[in-house]
Amino acid sequence: MQKEIIDGISFIKSSGYRYKIIKSINSELKMPSEISKETNIRLNHVSACLKDLKEKGLIECLNNDTKKGKLYRLTKLGKDVISKLS
Repeated sequence: MQKEIIDGISFIKSSGYRYKIIKSINSELKMPSEISKETNIRLNHVSACLKDLKEKGLIECLNNDTKKGKLYRLTKLGKDVISKLS
């Protein structure tokens, strides 16, 4: 297994919030408010986790210039990590 994937798995497993959030996004485009409702995690925590996941290259924001209504999806790395966690 690639080091990148192992690091991603470790990063996700070290936080219950990250795990719930990345599972929520899985194969869909989601806004932070949708993730918050679905996972029952407060929006400020979702936003912080999304920032961390983005920095690790596990997710990407499709409309970064937008103030409201940002859409997130998994990157190829994120999909590989999720497939190993499932």
